[in-house]
Amino acid sequence: MAAGVVVLLIAGALLLGGGSWPASLAVDLSGPLGRASDWIVDNRDSHPVFLYFFGHISNVVVLSVRAVYLLLLAAGWAGVTAAAGLIAWRVAGLRLALTAVAGFAVCGLLGMWVPTMQTLALMVVAVLASVVVGGLIGLATGLSDRTYRAMRPVLDTMQVLPAFAYLLPVVLVFGIGVPAAVLATVVYAAPPMARLTALGLRGADAGVLEASASMGATGRQRLLTARLPLARKELLLGVNQSIMMALSMAVIASVIGAGGLGDRVYQALASVDVGAALAAGIPIVLLAVVLDRTTAAAGARVGAAPDTSALRGWRGWTVAGVLLLAVAVAGRLAGRLSWPESWVVGIAEPVNRAVDWMTAHLYSGVPVVGGTADWAARFTGWVLDPLRDGLQALPWWSVLLLVGALALLIGTWRTALTAVLAMAAIGVLGVWEPSLDTLSQVLAAVAVTLVLGFTVAIGAARSARVERLLRPVLDVFQTMPQFVYLIPVVALFGVGRAPAAAAAVVYALPAVVRITTQGLRGVDPVAMESARSLGATGWQQLRQVQLPLARPALLLAVNQGVVLVLAVVIIGGLVGGGALGYDVVFGLAQGDLATGLVAGAAIVCLGLMLDRVTQPTARRAGKGA
Repeated sequence: MAAGVVVLLIAGALLLGGGSWPASLAVDLSGPLGRASDWIVDNRDSHPVFLYFFGHISNVVVLSVRAVYLLLLAAGWAGVTAAAGLIAWRVAGLRLALTAVAGFAVCGLLGMWVPTMQTLALMVVAVLASVVVGGLIGLATGLSDRTYRAMRPVLDTMQVLPAFAYLLPVVLVFGIGVPAAVLATVVYAAPPMARLTALGLRGADAGVLEASASMGATGRQRLLTARLPLARKELLLGVNQSIMMALSMAVIASVIGAGGLGDRVYQALASVDVGAALAAGIPIVLLAVVLDRTTAAAGARVGAAPDTSALRGWRGWTVAGVLLLAVAVAGRLAGRLSWPESWVVGIAEPVNRAVDWMTAHLYSGVPVVGGTADWAARFTGWVLDPLRDGLQALPWWSVLLLVGALALLIGTWRTALTAVLAMAAIGVLGVWEPSLDTLSQVLAAVAVTLVLGFTVAIGAARSARVERLLRPVLDVFQTMPQFVYLIPVVALFGVGRAPAAAAAVVYALPAVVRITTQGLRGVDPVAMESARSLGATGWQQLRQVQLPLARPALLLAVNQGVVLVLAVVIIGGLVGGGALGYDVVFGLAQGDLATGLVAGAAIVCLGLMLDRVTQPTARRAGKGA
């Protein structure tokens, strides 16, 4: 293959020459998209589609969020906290119940009780809608191969398209407010539910399904009595992932009027108030941790031994309901519905003092190692600039050829064709140069993420104590809103492409560490024991046994690292990252549908190409393999 690539490069140089993407092969979409934007604005208040379809959807969303919010306020802080603790107790035991109670109490102590309830109300509606929409899509794709093939690129687009890119069309249709925020969240949070539902249905035990069919069960009966029960773990994992994705959208949705904790974070970032941003970001993390642990525990109980305690089944839920009602009524009678102001602890000022100290002492002038500003300058000058200049100096056809060769190396010719077409579409959209700039940032950040992630994961896989110590740190990194990373990163590294890459590394690192650790721990113990019996050292066991056997997990870690880095590098456009990220943010800020959507579409193509060249595809046996 290497010889073939060299021959094609030489032939391409002779026949096509060099240079960037030819202008004659690009298509200008600014005219049609601008006219579409104008038509939506002109007809939003009068056209039947908006009045009788989108208008009803908007009303249902507003009424649902308001109803949940009023219910939470009526329960009071004591009732909501008790509900969280009792549900966690019934699902996962006393330890998680105490964690849930402590998490909600901290939200109140930070002075964020009302914003937390606003965010929780919006998340309840958004997650329910995401589970319903994603479940229906997963049901269709899990039962039909044709639908699965047709929906896969749609789900890829929904998951890879940056939120900023589809916020603009959602706002054009629904206006600024809660409906637009909820629907944007659903677009982002529904794909994991759809994918995992389809995975569970398609992976159902064939023997059970065959036995069900042999007993005369209809297709609907097989679905309800066999497929769905067998897929319960995947369904609960889908709910878990939808919750996490929805919470990660809390800050981004605040840009279009979601309110709640996200709005507090966004306002704090606008005024460069790290302490206030952290005070609002911590409750988002706590909500994510509590909901993640609860749903994960529910999934772990599927297939476990039945509960034999006195409070099993409906008895336990009855006791929990009575206790909850008693606490809520006691809170109302005591007139303590809202969190007492005297119990609020302010952390903004000490956090800001700590940030100021770090900026003053670490930004520059550190002996021997230099300050963080020096590190950022060196990373930009030694890594980002040469990588960007090198990619942009390559002839456009050679980039397509290299992409195709890399995809063909680990996949099939269909995978390679998809990757090449995705990269060519970027050129057709007329954003070739900024796309290569974004690609250079992604590649550099992914390289740092993988080096750090694999190193940490190897230590975690070899020591249960290290893994336990890392778990809360990874939870915080993974659930902290992406925007919150930007302020301390900018304070330490300044403005530019380096801080955008640093924020992306912090965001993507937990997923890489978790997946790699799980893959290394999942290696067949028999193979490890055989290696030890042959006298292999720890390094030899890792290099010759664990890493080769964990190759699928390692490739998945690379794939997820690429997707997550791409997501945050785009948000890095807010702090000087430039390239496609800047175009997306500029399009939203200026109401420029063409600029925002074209850049968003280019990011989707970039994500699709990177997915195809990092995710192996099974080759068909026989002819054509």
